[in-house]
Order: sequence, then structure tokens, then C-alpha cells
Amino acid sequence: MPEPSTQQASFINWFRDSSPYIHAHRNKTFVIFFGGESVQSKSFANHVHDFALLNSLGIRLVLVHGIRPQIEQRLKKNNQHSTFVGLHRITDSTTLQYVKESAGHARVEIEALLSMGLANSPMSGAKIKVTSGNFVTAKPIGILNGTDFCFTGTVRRIDSTAINAHLQQHNVVLISPIGYSPTGDVFNLSAEAVATDVAIALQADKLILMTEENCLNETTQQLIPQLTVSEASAFLTKASNHSLKPSLTAAIKACEENVDRVHLINRHLEGGLLLELFSRNGVGTLISANSYEKLRTATTHDIPGILDLIRPLEAENKLIKRSREHIEIDIENYSILERDGLIIGCIALNTFPNTTIAEVACLAVHPNYQHAARGQQLLSHTLTQAKQKKLRQVIAFSTQSSHWFFEHGFLEVDLASIAEIGIKPQQIERKAKILHKQVR
Repeated sequence: MPEPSTQQASFINWFRDSSPYIHAHRNKTFVIFFGGESVQSKSFANHVHDFALLNSLGIRLVLVHGIRPQIEQRLKKNNQHSTFVGLHRITDSTTLQYVKESAGHARVEIEALLSMGLANSPMSGAKIKVTSGNFVTAKPIGILNGTDFCFTGTVRRIDSTAINAHLQQHNVVLISPIGYSPTGDVFNLSAEAVATDVAIALQADKLILMTEENCLNETTQQLIPQLTVSEASAFLTKASNHSLKPSLTAAIKACEENVDRVHLINRHLEGGLLLELFSRNGVGTLISANSYEKLRTATTHDIPGILDLIRPLEAENKLIKRSREHIEIDIENYSILERDGLIIGCIALNTFPNTTIAEVACLAVHPNYQHAARGQQLLSHTLTQAKQKKLRQVIAFSTQSSHWFFEHGFLEVDLASIAEIGIKPQQIERKAKILHKQVR
């Protein structure tokens, strides 16, 4: 059988790896925000192609677009200007006309791109139906601290019933940052706020915010892959990057109102949306109410994943060899660290009868995740278990990781120190060092 080329093999592997996400996302509701900068960029057509692909995979899609730069351009063209107070533009009657023009023009441009169907193009055969409407009821911000915000408003209500009806018909719902009042007034709204309120009203599975920049650790300048709500709130308080504040504020509010996951994705990264949604590690920042890495007690269903994790380490003599049956017998002693269904870490706490001693065993972390102190997280969890069991001390056997244990408070002892529990012949054969730590 002929072998595929390197490029073909890479595609095959990526497509196979993405299949669990394709199944998981089908019939889910995603709300995607993108700013006006994205709409007028040369690469926007590629984003639209990606939206079309999501729609073809059975994802219920709501798109919310911004228009801030488009408003600025119209103001400048007509020698007008508007004032911002905080993140809000003061929208007088003149500015409101430019808001309406910008929203209408942007909506038509987006609908046109979603309607493409040329042969030999990514949109060939897509036949997407796009729906827009008066889904957002708004109210004026009013007068705050003596400032009249005029026709700048906030969301009062989202017509989730109407939106869901269109989603049920497999339509893509497109929403502009404009709201209407029962009195017939029109209000200029924050697009991020609209996207957030739509996601909350629909109880969307994901809110996706396409940002101008990555969410970076200000010390290391590395991408932050994940934040809990509390971590995001702390980051927002300290952040010097003002461009991310609306997105972080939106993400926190959405998570607090039961939107399961919010993704911040740099819009400048080609294919970033697909990489974030269909690969395990993604390319953006995930914000959720709780960490999507779960540390929990193992069950028999986890045994294949544990074996996959430890077999390479056993081959390198870093871990003692364990059979499937051995792990199954002791499965209640194991804890695992799970990330989106993949076991990326494990550890066991094996007690010895009639003693106050236990062994910290089978500590392993997947090679792709040996950062962010996951080994320390597993060890700390196990030491807490030992304390809860009223154990006095724990031991570990190591051939190649003794210094890591030293850094975490273990000391090397001799065989006589553990005479009451004995030592397995396999550990003697490995010439493993015996390490000891008091439980406090």
C-alpha cells in the first residue's frame, strides 16, 4: 500500500484528531462576536468561510458584528466627532444616523459573503440562509454622573424564542449592535454586550470573541490558554491591555450567567477559529466557570487511558511495570488529571495495612503537558488525601526523578527505615532510591 506524503499524513492525523470535536459540537449553539475591524479587513472572507464550515457541520450559529471603525470613518468624512465616556460612545442624533448607515452597510456586506456559492471556492454548495431582525429590545443608558448618553443604550431583552426558531431551520442568525424600543426609538449598543446577552438568553454552549490581540501573561508574554472566572477577574483588574477589557468583561459576565465556555481568539491568526474549536490545545484563551482540566478519582473506565500514559515511562524504567489487572484491583487508589477526555496525568496512593505509611506511586504526566506544575498539583492532591486518612508519612521510589521529589520536601532514606512495610523485588531490581516525607 502506498504511503501518503508528509502533508497528506499531517492532514489525515489532524482530521482524525478533530473528529471527537466534530461530533461534540454538532447541534450546539455558538455565539460569535467579531468587531468592525474584522469586517473591513482583507482576511474577513476567510472568517466567513470558516463560519460557513461550522454551519455545514451542524453547529447552530449566531453572528454578532461590531461597527465602531465604520462609525468613526463616517464621522471623519463629514467632519464630525463623538465623545467616549469610558467604553461608551455618546450617540447624539447626528451620530445615530452614522450608526444606522454603518450597521446597514456592514450587515449587507456580511450577508453577501455568506451568500457566495461560486464553484471551486470554499463556499461552493454552502447554500446558507441568513436571518436578521429586531431580536434586541433596548433601553437608553440615560444620564450618568451628569452626562446624557442620548441614543446610546443597553440591552433590555433578547427574543430568544425567535432566534431559536431560525436556528431550528438551520439558518445563520446575524445580529447588528442596534436595539429597538417599544416607543420606536433606535439605540446604539456595545456589540460585545449584545453578543454576551444573546449567549446568556440562548444558554449558548459557547460564546466566541474574536479579539485584536492575544490574552498574554504580562510577565512571560506567553499566551494564557485558560482562565477560570476568578482568575479572569483578577487578570482584568491588573491588565494594562485596554483593548481586551470589553472581551474579558463580556466573558466573565457570560460565565457567571451559565454560559459554559467562552473563547478569546486573535482574529489575525489564520484559521484560528477552527484551530481553537477542533484541536485539543487550541490557540486562544478559554474562560470557564471551572477549570476544564479535572482532577478526580479514577474509575475502571480510565484504565486504558492510564495504561497509555504510563507504558512509555515503564519502557524507560521510570515507573515499575503494572498489569491491567493490578491497576484494576487498586483503581480506587488512583487519581487522574483529565483534559477534554484525555488523561494527561495520574498518581496513586497505596496504603500499607496496620501502618500509618503510604506509597506515592505511578506519578506520570503526559509529555505534552509537563508544564504549569501539573505534577505538583497531583502530588499536593495526594498529600491532602494522606492527611485526610490520618497517615503519618509517605514514601516514593524513584530511579530518575529523585531531585524533583527533593524539591517537594522528600528526603532519601535507607531500606531499614521502611522495614515494617518491606519493599517489592521489582524496586530492588530497579535500584530505586527510597524517598520519604512526613505528612503535615
